[in-house]
Parts: sequence; structure tokens; C-alpha cells
Amino acid sequence: MELNTILFFIFWFFVFVKVFLFWLWLWQLKEYRLDRFRAHFETQRIKKIISSFLRVKYPKFTKKIIIIFFIGSGLAILWLFYLPGIILIVLTPLFSSILVLALEPFIVFLKNRIFKKAKQKRAQFKDLLVIGITGSYGKTSTKDFLALILSHKYKVLKTKGNINVDIGIANFVLKKLKKKHKIFICEMGAYRKGEIKGICDIVKPKIGIITGVNEQHLALFGSMENLLSAEGGVELIESLPNDGMAFFNAKNRYCVDLYEKTKGIKKFLYGQEVSITGLENIEGAKIVAKELGMSEQEISQAVEKIKNKFPGVKIKKINDNLSIIDATYSANPTGVITHLDYLKTLRQNNEKLVIIMPCLIELGSASKRVHQEIGEKINEVCNLAIIITKDYFEEIKQKAPNSLFIENPKEILEKLKSFIEREKNAIILLEGRVPAQLIEKLL
Repeated sequence: MELNTILFFIFWFFVFVKVFLFWLWLWQLKEYRLDRFRAHFETQRIKKIISSFLRVKYPKFTKKIIIIFFIGSGLAILWLFYLPGIILIVLTPLFSSILVLALEPFIVFLKNRIFKKAKQKRAQFKDLLVIGITGSYGKTSTKDFLALILSHKYKVLKTKGNINVDIGIANFVLKKLKKKHKIFICEMGAYRKGEIKGICDIVKPKIGIITGVNEQHLALFGSMENLLSAEGGVELIESLPNDGMAFFNAKNRYCVDLYEKTKGIKKFLYGQEVSITGLENIEGAKIVAKELGMSEQEISQAVEKIKNKFPGVKIKKINDNLSIIDATYSANPTGVITHLDYLKTLRQNNEKLVIIMPCLIELGSASKRVHQEIGEKINEVCNLAIIITKDYFEEIKQKAPNSLFIENPKEILEKLKSFIEREKNAIILLEGRVPAQLIEKLL
């Protein structure tokens, strides 16, 4: 083989690897789910997808990714021996998707084996009390608050980080659940009707907490009825035993509606007295702890150790004239409105208030309405809004004339610098998936 041919072969192979890894990253990001993968393209513009590709994205090299990568690379080498490299690159999105989906029956088989083992292990823990937590938002913070409080009296296990789907929970049970644990707090997430029921079949909860429901994943569920069944808590409540207990967020209309429909088990509403939406999460944790036998004094002592009682938000004072509110963990409609209300309470010396955020995704038919509602709140609270994606910018701008669309992190920094120099005192809220480059420069 001539040197030019070898170099040409190597060039096309490395181009393929770069493109292939990007698509594997995207499939991994969407948890290899066709519904989430499809929804991504329904809500993201081609320009943004190309921009993500140019920033070079790599997947986490799990066993599954390694298998797919080596199979794909082997097939690509065979292709390059006989066919033009440019055609392979063009077909790589389809090529990677076929490989991912072709492995799905095998993956489903393995998942079912893991589910069976997890159910068998759970069945051995006759005295284990399982608390299931679901909702569109507030799950993780409620889980963390509750685990911290209950740990003062009981040996508690909670699902780690954002592990909240069936296979993650099953693996967690197999690896982490021990005889010493008396309470298992299980965060439950879903993207399809029936998935919360599947998790409940594995862990067998006796207590259910519904933290709040909105349209965040409506595009994936297809209808509000399906969303309310799973993420909305119906499946969790229906899975509880007759001597179970259910707790509902009183600040959310869907939760209140489900509370009123729930019959036959002990039930509670929580958070009625809180002044700002979001603070009810800790109230829910407190009332559950009380029902499980902890005294007011024990609960108070535990709550005193909670440094940040407002979920998903970190405050950093940069200098005397600038503070940054970091709420970049995730974004959903209720969270954005809640954080804007919270931002308003932080104004003490006539500071100018700024929000930087992308448009929200996976909202389906509710997208336009939700972004208009966000625009109304921005107009009420903020002096400036910088929207970093264009999908529903016009809907926000319609209600908030003080909104700007700026996509480039460097241009955003320049705008902020001139704004702060002019206004002197400012508080900036970073909401949702803000570019890492921007976060690093500000924080």
C-alpha cells in the first residue's frame, strides 16, 4: 500500500472517530432512548447541534460505549478499504444509531436479569422501609434533606446523585443495600408511562412523596395524562400498600389534585406556609420525619446542619458590587419561576437583577406558553435577561422587552462587563445549562 493511500486512510479514519464519538456522546446523554434522542432534534436547531459537534464531545467510556465503539471502528475500517471515506462520514449519524438500536434487544435482556436480581435482593429485607420520591422537580433536594434529617436517628441509604431511573436504581440496590440499613430513600424518575410502576415493583415503597409536577418532559410523555401517571405520582401512589403513607406538595396544583383523589391510605399535604416556592421541600422532609417518630427537637437539630435550605442554588459574592446565583444544576419551568422570585428577595441596595439562561427543552405543546410565562416573570423581576439559545427567544422577548439573545460566551461577558460598570451593583442568576466557559469566567 502506497504512503499516500495509508495517510489518506488514516485521515478518514480519524475523522470518522471524531464524528462517531460525538454521536455516541449524544446517545449516551439521552440514555440511549429513542424517544429522548428524537425529542432532542425536535427542540434543538441544526446550528446548535453543529456548534456542539465543533466543541468536541466525548462519551463516558462505559462497557457499553466501548463495545459499540470497537464494533463501529472495525466496520469503519472495512468500509474504508473499499468505499469513499466522505460517504462514511455522511452516514455516521445513521451508522451510530443503527449500532445503538441493534444492541437494544441484548441490553433489554441484560436489564431484565438485573431487575430480577434486584427484586430478589430487596425481598430479603423484610423490615426495610422504602420511601419513594417522584415529581418533575424537587426530587433530589427533598431526598437529600430527608436523608440528612432521618440519619440523626436511623441508618439511612439514599440513591446517589441523580440516579433515578430503573436500571440505575436496580444496580444501586445490588451494590449498596446492606442489612444495616433501616430506611432506603429512592428518587424515582421517568420519561414514559409505566416506568415509575416498574421501579416500585423492584423496591416496594411504603411511603410516597410527590414533590411537584409541571410540563418539563411533556414532549417525551406525549400527553399530560401519561406524564401525570408516571412523573406526576399516580403510579407511585397506586403501588403503596394499604398501611402506606403519601405526602404531597401543597404548592403544586397537580399534587393537590392527586391528594384529593387519593383514598384508602394515610395522606398529608406539606409546605402550605412557605413564602417562596421551593422552600417547601425541606418542610416535606420534616413532616415525613415526624411521622416516622422523630421528635421536634431531633428534627430541629438536624435542620440546623443544613447549610443551604433553598434547593439547587448556590450564592457566591464576587465583590461588594457583584453576586452570582448559581442554579445551573438543571432547569424546569417551576424552577425558573421560583429562582426568579428568590432573586427578587435578594435585592437590598437597589441592585440590578440579571438572568442568563437557555430556552427550556422537552416541553412539547406547552413550550410557547411556558416561555411566555417565564418572560412575564423576567419582566417583573429583572433589569436584564440574556437568553443563550434562540428556540423560544421570541416568546420570552414578547413578554420581556429587556431580553437579549446572545449565544457567544465572549459577547455575553462583554455585555455583562459594560452593564455592571454602568449600573455598579448587580446580582446575576445563572439558570440551567449555561456554557462552562461562562461559568468559569464569572465564578
